[in-house]
Amino acid sequence: MESITFTAFALDAELELNRLAARLNLGRRYRWEEPMHLNPVTFALSQEGDDLQVYLYSFGALVFLNSSDDLVGRFLDGIGRYADSLKARSQLPFREEYRLEVASGREATVTNDAAVMTEYSQACQEIICLVLAQSVALERIEERTDAVLDEVEGLIARLKKGKLELPDRDLAQLAATVLGFKYASIAQIMVLDKPDITWDNAAAERFYLTMAGLFELRPRYLEIKHKSETLLGVTDVFANLSHARRSARLEWIIIILIAFEIVMALWQQYLKVSP
Repeated sequence: MESITFTAFALDAELELNRLAARLNLGRRYRWEEPMHLNPVTFALSQEGDDLQVYLYSFGALVFLNSSDDLVGRFLDGIGRYADSLKARSQLPFREEYRLEVASGREATVTNDAAVMTEYSQACQEIICLVLAQSVALERIEERTDAVLDEVEGLIARLKKGKLELPDRDLAQLAATVLGFKYASIAQIMVLDKPDITWDNAAAERFYLTMAGLFELRPRYLEIKHKSETLLGVTDVFANLSHARRSARLEWIIIILIAFEIVMALWQQYLKVSP
């Protein structure tokens, strides 16, 4: 029986695979949806069937095959010289694990923790890597979205007390963060896009849909989308209140200036008529 262990991590930023490929002298360019396939020990392109492999995705995810935590750390230390976003960290909080077992005498099954196949399939291996990468990247976005929601709840609590002291710059940063969530989940992680292999391979398509369903990729994406839209709506309310407050201040300044001019005009008139 052959067993393959998958370990996925999410980074804090995207990966510029073409720039990394140039620095590693790989001599090729990568499409946005195409992962970089390396051997974590040698940094050379891996041959099919190699025991140690790593897939790097543009949206900031890594998937290691049959690699220990020590090897993951040493790989990040080494390749970090070529990409800042790949520098090793003391801890990578976003992590997913999975296992693929190939055994001719067992029934093919797919569960939350492992899949069993009667024969090895390169397409299924790549699908597992993609789904794990998407899942761990979604986990990163989910945590950041929840953190912004907590921040907004604090602003709402202050608003209930009649306090709104949020500068326009902070409002712009908040809106940019929320829009970043939507862009990352739609454009970067490609949650709604099926892998190319599934278009002409019915078995691969069924396997992908099963894996995507087990990891709830679409429901999680829709939840992020809903939260992002809610946050954008709240941001619009804050922006409108801030603009109204600024307009009110400008109106008071104009009223004060007009009143000052009237007072000055009356004072000058008084000086003219006084003996």
